[in-house]
Amino acid sequence: MDDRRCPCGTGETLAACCGRYLLGLGDAKPAPTAEALMRSRYTAFALGDEAHLLATWHPDTRPESCAPDRGTRWLHLTIDDVVGGSPFHTDGVVEFTAVYRDEAGRGELHERSRFVKADGSWLYVDGVVRTGRGR
Repeated sequence: MDDRRCPCGTGETLAACCGRYLLGLGDAKPAPTAEALMRSRYTAFALGDEAHLLATWHPDTRPESCAPDRGTRWLHLTIDDVVGGSPFHTDGVVEFTAVYRDEAGRGELHERSRFVKADGSWLYVDGVVRTGRGR
């Protein structure tokens, strides 16, 4: 498996962190918490794993496609808040800030995301997004 650092920023290798949840890299095990799923989705955006993004998106809100933008380089992820979303919850909220660089320069995506657990797996429902340019 992959021994490079996981893009989600835990400091773990990709194999020991989000790689085990990604369809394109690992066993595609279900993430145990809403935060773990959110981190794996960030990693999927960073690595271009559209299959993982679609598979972990709630069917009521999932788009037909969500191909990651190859012109965007994801630089850093910060978890700002977590509400619920443990293995013992059925819903949760994860607020995060993702720093990226694209053709227009450096930017930040700040989102408060909602997750639900269905049939033992966490799914992304939707989120309130703010973006901005900085530094």
